[in-house]
Amino acid sequence: SVPFLVRLFPAVLTKFVYLNFLAFPFFMDLRQPELLLNNTISLYLTTEPGVTVGIWHTVPGSRGAEARGKDQRWYEEALADAHPVIIYLHGNGGTR
Repeated sequence: SVPFLVRLFPAVLTKFVYLNFLAFPFFMDLRQPELLLNNTISLYLTTEPGVTVGIWHTVPGSRGAEARGKDQRWYEEALADAHPVIIYLHGNGGTR
């Protein structure tokens, strides 16, 4: 019956392949990474009208003491300095 259901409802297959309805670790609010990870905040980028991408900005451990207690503006300015930025793309399933 599974192949029949997939044929009738192809969106179901997409949900089970990517599992984007699951948030792991369970019962954690990943919109507030500063509660889980040191020197990390959540930012949102508008890539085109109607499309917003959520990102986490984590500064290196060497700047950890400097980042402690800073607001979003400080993190945005840290992106503009001369230090390199590493972008990690984890794929199309899961969470940030």
